[in-house]
Amino acid sequence: MSKETWKADIFENLFQQNPDPWNFENSSYEHKKLQRVLQCLPCSPVAFAVELGCAIGVGTLALSQRCQRILAVDASETALTKARQRCQKYTHITFLRAFLPSAYPVIAAAGCDLILISEILYFLSRTDIQKLAFDTTTSLKTTGHILIVNWTGETDTPCTGDEAANCFIQACRANGWMIDLSERAEGYRIDRLILSRTHDDEGVPSF
Repeated sequence: MSKETWKADIFENLFQQNPDPWNFENSSYEHKKLQRVLQCLPCSPVAFAVELGCAIGVGTLALSQRCQRILAVDASETALTKARQRCQKYTHITFLRAFLPSAYPVIAAAGCDLILISEILYFLSRTDIQKLAFDTTTSLKTTGHILIVNWTGETDTPCTGDEAANCFIQACRANGWMIDLSERAEGYRIDRLILSRTHDDEGVPSF
């Protein structure tokens, strides 16, 4: 198992070979997981959400009912084409092709209230997970939330889902973020992070 981040063309090839390689549209497992992710969103209305790894937009469409504005990001243009078609009625969604973390949209994501990172962290090396953690924590408002979702079964990716989640959480903690929700279900885990109020009081700038 290589410890290097998977390249963008791997994902592009996956979506060219199969328009829905993880069966987001029809899998009962994926549907149930998405419903639980939605239940873990912040209770207050989300003004601006950033979705990293939007794939073909199934989750994006569901988020659109909870968020006033969405920036949805993916590395595959083929996946984004389908996502745009799925969400074409919704003008408050913007799609962006970017390979993470090197092309993280620092300016476009600035001042967001929520960052959702679902099922992509374990495709990254530990160093890239740490970089993505830094980028995301510096994009959010001080009242914002990070929600990460990770597969916990066997994988041939650079990290397991648990390793990726723990690496990301540890990197976020270094920036003053803390877990306020953590749970496991069959096959996946969900972790939600907020900025420590102590850290906030010390003068972290707000957008």
